[in-house]
Amino acid sequence: MLEHGGNLFKASQKYNIKQQDWLDLSTGINPNGWPVPASLPAKIWSHLPIENDGLLEAAQIYYDCGDLLAVAGSQAAIQALPRLRRHSRVGILAPAYAEYSHAWRQAGHTVIELDSSTIDSALAELDVLVIINPNNPTAQFFSPSQLLAWHSQLSKRDGWLIVDEAFMDTTPEYSLIDKQPQQGLIILRSIGKFFGLAGLRVGFVFATPNLLAELAELLGPWPVAQASRYLTQLALSDTKWQEQQRQVLLQSSQRLNTLLTSCNLPPEGNCVLFQWVCTNKAEKWHEQLAHHGIFTRLFTAPLSLRFGLPSNEKEWQRLAQALENISRL
Repeated sequence: MLEHGGNLFKASQKYNIKQQDWLDLSTGINPNGWPVPASLPAKIWSHLPIENDGLLEAAQIYYDCGDLLAVAGSQAAIQALPRLRRHSRVGILAPAYAEYSHAWRQAGHTVIELDSSTIDSALAELDVLVIINPNNPTAQFFSPSQLLAWHSQLSKRDGWLIVDEAFMDTTPEYSLIDKQPQQGLIILRSIGKFFGLAGLRVGFVFATPNLLAELAELLGPWPVAQASRYLTQLALSDTKWQEQQRQVLLQSSQRLNTLLTSCNLPPEGNCVLFQWVCTNKAEKWHEQLAHHGIFTRLFTAPLSLRFGLPSNEKEWQRLAQALENISRL
């Protein structure tokens, strides 16, 4: 199992701080997610998932695309897609969400780690290119025109371009979903980040109908629980909350960028839901913040930290005070 953000149990043991006392900035998940109703229908806990319950229709409206498949979070698709191809040469950015590299290697494919400057020169030798847009953790952004150019080259030889848009909800105008369906273009979305509903384990795959059918067959029946389907449908339909959150998150992102910069930790990459800081003192900062009960995500290649967003003014002040104290050491 690979290391991920949000592992407060392990952090609590290491630093002897109770889980409820941590300020967890390690995940890049909206800390003020869509408000789940206090009262829920009892039937969602006892029914097997119902396909015609309105979820797909709500998703089709939200994403403005009819060709999609609901899955148990993006992770389910990340693990399953490599099983739909014969041995392939797969280009994946580094650093990036490590589960992609892990899944393709586990399925017996050859993984080639790339940076953005080497994609063009490597593309002729690739069967599959995986792009997270914006990238996690670097927040690097790829334009739709660039992605479509890469897809055009890959599709001519039955290749795939997989674009993970987990952090795209705040900038939907840059999504490639409106280009679907196209042979060899696969797009993943999740409600875990922007909606802050990672615990529901719901994501969507956008591709041609034949590929979606293959993926559905591989995943089997009932991939998404009925309770998750019910709540996801409500969240996708709440346009007022979505519009409000896009503004709030943008302001919070700018505030975090300013705060980190003022403490000599200028972000090299920024996404609305996180800031990425490259520094050769990343381990020191991670350790010192942990002693203040603030959990960040540490990366070693390159040495860097990812900071998620505090959820309220008390947490903002706690982070600012800790950063100030550590910067004096």
